[in-house]
Amino acid sequence: MIIAENISKKFRAVHAVNNVSFEVKEGNTLVLLGTSGCGKTTTLKMLNRLIEATSGTIYINEKNIFDQKPEFLRRTIGYVSQNNGLFPHYTVAENVAIVPKLLKWSKTEIIEKTVELLDQLKLPFAHFANKYPNELSGGQQQRVALARALISDPPVMLMDEPFGALDPVTRAQVRAEFTAMPLLKRKTIVLVTHDIQEAFELGDAVCLMDKGKIVQSGTAKELMFKPENEFVKSFFDQQRLFLELKSLTFDDVWNEFETADETTQTPLFLSSKSLWEGMEKLSNLNKNRLIVYQSATKSLKYFTLTAIQNAAASYKQGK
Repeated sequence: MIIAENISKKFRAVHAVNNVSFEVKEGNTLVLLGTSGCGKTTTLKMLNRLIEATSGTIYINEKNIFDQKPEFLRRTIGYVSQNNGLFPHYTVAENVAIVPKLLKWSKTEIIEKTVELLDQLKLPFAHFANKYPNELSGGQQQRVALARALISDPPVMLMDEPFGALDPVTRAQVRAEFTAMPLLKRKTIVLVTHDIQEAFELGDAVCLMDKGKIVQSGTAKELMFKPENEFVKSFFDQQRLFLELKSLTFDDVWNEFETADETTQTPLFLSSKSLWEGMEKLSNLNKNRLIVYQSATKSLKYFTLTAIQNAAASYKQGK
């Protein structure tokens, strides 16, 4: 769906982005991860030509973006930024309707789609449609920005630190709503963040950037357990234990757990979940152990806090 080949951006003598290449398959989410100034936002903005690449080629849906007028290209790409970009003198409904009006949708179609999206984002149309951005909380404003980006159902979404301006609790809540939206399940998404947990939760693949280059790309598990150099290894050190547990699923370490008695009456937990989620479940339910179910083998095993820790350690030693 998205192919970037050797793209670079040079500001005078400085290479903000230097010879970057990546591919995002249809329906997948690629996360550009890194500290401030590493080139991730510049890379993102080259995809919809908010910043023009100095060199390289970019294809979206097999079309060279440089063969298209920027204003028409952007109508087919949803874009959400950290500062939400809402027009302060427009109501919520008017902000959401901007792209549909450019596409000459009927008023009825615009209202129907706006109602649907705002309801999905927990902003009931009857209550929020006529409010202005300054009457909304930060989380509500960001939900409106998401609705505006999604309303025309673009196949591609670009998201630049979309949750970065929110407090931690609101951030987690909006992120959960974002991932649960049915409309997003088939989108091809490129997301920029400096938040490692966010990258691991949302990305099918992660590109770790530094000084305008991609240092390593791969799954969260590959970055954690198969770092290609010392920079990659050290980047995750401060949160290493949490991230290892977050990136490993029960399927990854299935053989490390003991088979459960099928008559054991304890809550079931799916093996596709992460080890960290298993630890949270134990804590939330105040249980010493839980049964985990693997659908592929239709088998049951049980896990305890100690078993999870031992499984993670065993996996790490094996790598």
